[in-house]
Amino acid sequence: MGYKETYERWLNSPALDEAAKAELQAISGDEKEIEERFYRELEFGTAGMRGIIGIGTNRINIYNVRRASQGVAKYVNSMGADAAKAGVLIGYDTRNFSRTFAEETAKVLAANGVNVHLFPIVHSVPEVSFGIRTLGCAAGVMITASHNPKEYNGYKVYGSDGGQLPPDAADVVVAAIDSYDIFDDVKFMDLQEAMDKGIVTVISPDLDEKFLETVMTQQQNPEAVTAVADEFKLIYTPFHGTGSRPVKEILKRIGFKNVLVVKEQDTEDGNFPTVKSPNPEDKEGFEIAIRMAKENDVDVIIGTDPDCDRVGIVVRDADGVYRTLTGNQTGALLVEYILASKKAKGTLPKDGVVIKTIVTTELAAAIAESYGVEVMNVLTGFKYIGEKMTEFAEKKNHTYLIGFEESYGYLVGTHARDKDGVVATMLIAEMAAYYKTKGKSLYEALQDIYNKYGFYAEKTVSFTMPGKDGMEKMAALLTGLRKDPPTKVDGKNVVLYTDYQSQTIKTAAGATSPLKGLPKSNVLKYNLSDEKTYFIVRPSGTEPKIKLYLGTFADSFEAAQATIESVLADVKDQMGL
Repeated sequence: MGYKETYERWLNSPALDEAAKAELQAISGDEKEIEERFYRELEFGTAGMRGIIGIGTNRINIYNVRRASQGVAKYVNSMGADAAKAGVLIGYDTRNFSRTFAEETAKVLAANGVNVHLFPIVHSVPEVSFGIRTLGCAAGVMITASHNPKEYNGYKVYGSDGGQLPPDAADVVVAAIDSYDIFDDVKFMDLQEAMDKGIVTVISPDLDEKFLETVMTQQQNPEAVTAVADEFKLIYTPFHGTGSRPVKEILKRIGFKNVLVVKEQDTEDGNFPTVKSPNPEDKEGFEIAIRMAKENDVDVIIGTDPDCDRVGIVVRDADGVYRTLTGNQTGALLVEYILASKKAKGTLPKDGVVIKTIVTTELAAAIAESYGVEVMNVLTGFKYIGEKMTEFAEKKNHTYLIGFEESYGYLVGTHARDKDGVVATMLIAEMAAYYKTKGKSLYEALQDIYNKYGFYAEKTVSFTMPGKDGMEKMAALLTGLRKDPPTKVDGKNVVLYTDYQSQTIKTAAGATSPLKGLPKSNVLKYNLSDEKTYFIVRPSGTEPKIKLYLGTFADSFEAAQATIESVLADVKDQMGL
């Protein structure tokens, strides 16, 4: 069925509500818009589905949410009666339609005999992951689009371990979803009826208390907070998201007395009125906080994204300039702080492991090596870090210390299996207090790391390619790189080609060896002849973007940055970006 026929079927379906029908009638005659909304179905991948809010097969709406939930119900029921009884935990963030999508999910699961544990108000990703594990649920659903712009929402599915579904389980859910017609095969019941029958239960605040108590156990130097609590000030912003309650509470509980909150951004508003995008990677979102910091003599600003699984920080340098740290820099600070703290206390385990993704800074490896700690690389996506954590717990062969990715996601502790902005904020604040007791700022602590381990620099650049044309362009670009790979970049030969899709490593001379230990993924990595510099090409799994990741190290930060910029310019030129 072509996109026009699909559009007409939706428009004429008796299952479509009047508002949805009016939305489709409003685009009648707009061929480009109709095609964009109906040329494909919204993809359900290993991270669930994410898309622009609206009516159509390529949009996220109650109909796509119901169909996905029917697939999740089939997946849970396939595991037996005990799994259906254990049920599914449902959480949701502050985005537009998040509560509606959460309730629709509950209605479908209940109609299919699956018990539901529903949060009564917005909650963060780590609280959902923790809740699945604590309540012993068979699965979980989180309604969120993370740090995407306001036009988006999404649907993430978790397994019983509290981690995002691994590829094999996601394939089962996708197959189930594909087997259902979006209008004719989906069952749902009245939510109040489901609650009256006890199929849907509302989660008690006791779970929130357990989460906070568990997060607090990850403090490294609680005495540092006590030592500087009277004079130390920090600024926090939740970017209109779910971090507001748990983050403010955890900072209060561990003893911070002067936490200034950006009031304009401390509202649950899915339109994110104070920012272009609620992304802690973007400095523009911190403009209000930086003004506050200048007025109040504050050294560090911390911000969490709408579902509170990512954290960004702004620090004041020696010249009083407020600088946004990258996810790699914050991760390096946390790795050094945690390993050094444990070593000083004699609690650094011999089988300790730091986990990072393949696109995350190699500085973390240099730090870990200096402490005799192993580093494991996994594919991009925190679910792969979560899988390793579950593997460690089952085999009891390693002790997990910290996992992080360059995209501002960190997890310390084994209470969750996804990024946790609450524990990360707590530790960043504690770390800032600790260095304060040593007469240093976080910026100075970062300079100490560079002086100790070398000047590593990284850069991530995204190229947005929306719509059907963009999807085709991205596919063509990757195909072209595989067919005719670059041989020289910025005057340096490409000496190693790693294709995570074909699972091969090739040298410039043509020798090929297998890539072992990682699943297939549409990622290409190129190592240059200086033996320091690399770049990686990867299409985003959640947004219509091609991402470039570049990394190197040098004798100075300026030299490393210059190499990054020079390589980036040449790569962009060769790729036509």
